[in-house]
Amino acid sequence: MYSNRSMRLNPKLVAGKGSTVFGRCAKVFFKQMAFVPDLRTVRDARKLLDQYLPISRTIPAGSLSRPGMAVHLKLETELPTGSFKPRGALYALATNLARRRVEEVTASSTGNHGAAVAFAAKTLGVRATIFLPSNPNPVKRRKISDLGARIVEGDSDLAGAFQEASAYSARPGVYFLNDATDRDVPVGTATIGLEIVQQIPSVSTVYVPIGDSALIRGIASVVKQLVPGVRVIGVQAERAPSYYLSWKEGRAVPTETCDTCADGLATRTPDAENVRRIRELVDDVVLVSEDQMLKAISHLYHEEGVLAEPAGAAATAAFLLHDRSLDNRGTVETRLAASCVVLLVTGANIPEEVRQRAGIPKATSD
Repeated sequence: MYSNRSMRLNPKLVAGKGSTVFGRCAKVFFKQMAFVPDLRTVRDARKLLDQYLPISRTIPAGSLSRPGMAVHLKLETELPTGSFKPRGALYALATNLARRRVEEVTASSTGNHGAAVAFAAKTLGVRATIFLPSNPNPVKRRKISDLGARIVEGDSDLAGAFQEASAYSARPGVYFLNDATDRDVPVGTATIGLEIVQQIPSVSTVYVPIGDSALIRGIASVVKQLVPGVRVIGVQAERAPSYYLSWKEGRAVPTETCDTCADGLATRTPDAENVRRIRELVDDVVLVSEDQMLKAISHLYHEEGVLAEPAGAAATAAFLLHDRSLDNRGTVETRLAASCVVLLVTGANIPEEVRQRAGIPKATSD
């Protein structure tokens, strides 16, 4: 039941009985669409994940909404490990355990994916080794350790950790769960798209942060199938713009550095196939500054009672930036297009130094 069925989708299957208007829209869309998870696979993935993960809430954001524009927050921070990452890690590991012998699972990560893989490994009874870059987020490192995974901390950035993990994973029985290229991970993240449409059927725009791109590829593949005309907007950090540059230029554009407080967005070597897919699925990609993310963290905490790390607040930062633009020069049509907005809050693993910069209280029992 939980095999990785990825295919060019059948518009009749997606539309369902009686959905003639959607069927016509789907036919146009799927002619142009790349290899993506089909809805049956994503629904099966949600059934599998129901055994281990709750459905995260999507709540109204009163401080961000206004007449004619309802804004909601999708709280992935409610999941185990404090981020959306267990969706992809659990689904991918469970699927691979059903396919072949897996004695150990490995990952390279700035933190959240590593914690998710450690959680999945502990849940499913497999050893885990996580390769981290130098000076990792201490909150995320501690979570990985507390979940029982072995940690290998390198002396360079995420690209270096990836090389170490890849070499180690050549051993028999070792599964390298690389969320940038693993074909099963976006099936897990796509379940977020299912939940958004179920919780907010009138959604018109979804803001999604982009790190390695598995999150936005999964979400966009589902919401674009289920809601004709929905816009998906990707968000990257100004100081880690590799996928933004790649999306604009139509090819993988690596960057020399990715020095941002949003470690969850710190990718400098985009995958060419991922670039192709997000160009087909995503309507726009925007950049936010360090200061804008810190202000968004503060806004979410003080106005909505939601704790977010910089990557987790990036979607809110982008919305605030776009909302100011609408105040200055937005048209009626633009406002109507953004009448029902969902902002992904993807993680809450925020180190003390970033808390101080964002002006939120020291960690106690958030």
